[in-house]
Amino acid sequence: MTRKAIPETLGYLLVQICRANRSQAQERLSQIGLHTGQEMFLLRLWRKDGQTQTGLAEEICVQPATITRMIDRLAKEGLVERRSDEEDRRVSRVYLTEAGRALQRPVENIWHELEQESFANLSLDEKVLLRRLLLQVRENLD
Repeated sequence: MTRKAIPETLGYLLVQICRANRSQAQERLSQIGLHTGQEMFLLRLWRKDGQTQTGLAEEICVQPATITRMIDRLAKEGLVERRSDEEDRRVSRVYLTEAGRALQRPVENIWHELEQESFANLSLDEKVLLRRLLLQVRENLD
């Protein structure tokens, strides 16, 4: 079996697509004062506010030190705040501020716009198939 050159592999193409997507997302998110990755953090709080720092780190798959720095930056921008857990003062919970909540709609608009542009020339059937295939790839990697 002949091996493909790395630039000809599906994995390489996937990396290029991910980089292009994140670059486009960063360009758009910067217009509302966010960096890529921060919207993923905020997404978790939009779904369920008041999560623990540890839980957020696990959910986003980052180290606790990384989540601490991210919370510090977002708190400095006035988007989140830390509060001690009422039942266990050793546990720190993260809550959205009004400014953090107000970013949900603009972030959703950016993501939907990027989604439309990225898959503009695909039919509905092709999008459904692509999603199914990508979910299978993700499952294979998990």
